[in-house]
Amino acid sequence: MSIDIDTARRVAHLARIAVKEQDLPALAGELSGILTFMEQLNEVDVTGIEPMTSVTPMRLKRRADVVTDGGQPGAVLSNAPDAREGFFAVPKVME
Repeated sequence: MSIDIDTARRVAHLARIAVKEQDLPALAGELSGILTFMEQLNEVDVTGIEPMTSVTPMRLKRRADVVTDGGQPGAVLSNAPDAREGFFAVPKVME
């Protein structure tokens, strides 16, 4: 697919890029090259190949999904300006 100068001008306008009139032919050539490369990629047979999330196979570290109290409720509540009965106390918002 070939991009003409008018299309390059429109793409630059839509992308909000200031391109001088004398630079439009070069931009059109670069955009045409990108589209040609994309057409080449579409010709590759990828049936049966799983998508990759990284170039190196890695698994994220996992931890057991266990509910805990954090083990330090006193230390956490010591930072609160007002705490009552083991909870943060906040001012009433609605009356």
